[in-house]
Amino acid sequence: MATVTRDLLDPAVIGARVKALRESSGLSLRDLTDRSGVSAPMLSQVERGETSPTLAVAARIAAGLELRLSQLLRLDEGGAVTVVRAGQRQRGGNKRRGHSFEVMTSAQPGQRAELSRHTLAPGGATGAADGEGGGPLHEPGSRETALVERGAVVLVCDGQRHELGAGDCVTFDADLPHHFENPTAAEAAFLAVVSAGLRRS
Repeated sequence: MATVTRDLLDPAVIGARVKALRESSGLSLRDLTDRSGVSAPMLSQVERGETSPTLAVAARIAAGLELRLSQLLRLDEGGAVTVVRAGQRQRGGNKRRGHSFEVMTSAQPGQRAELSRHTLAPGGATGAADGEGGGPLHEPGSRETALVERGAVVLVCDGQRHELGAGDCVTFDADLPHHFENPTAAEAAFLAVVSAGLRRS
């Protein structure tokens, strides 16, 4: 246990975690400075693992990230494994559009990827079709990979249509306008993984 705690308090580990949490929250260094009161140069040094923050500084950084100090330092986690039970999944969708989903991964801050399962009724679609507004896109730099479990779907990404059948897998820039459609008379289902900050230039 002592070894695990020492590893978690290693400056490089803390720095990488602060950076991952900041970026996953869509915050710049200046944003986190404003929210925590810790100077940008200090935050930069912490993120690079060049200095180990005092408990007071770490507590201010945690507050700026809307976390408890124990969450930032991962002292209240049961290790490197997070389990989400079937009954704990976040569920949602839009019945009017024939779309339902469940998020299978943890919602705790700092996660670098999200796995979700989507079901589309015949004629259903995720979000809103291009030109109809729709919800917000994923954060800049996000990439999404979708695997069709059953049925057939069409990915409309940045105005281009891509027909997909069971077993087909597609990866695309998730910060572009996109949605999935089910043009068939049978229900379709697909798994989607959204990863942050992986868009290729």
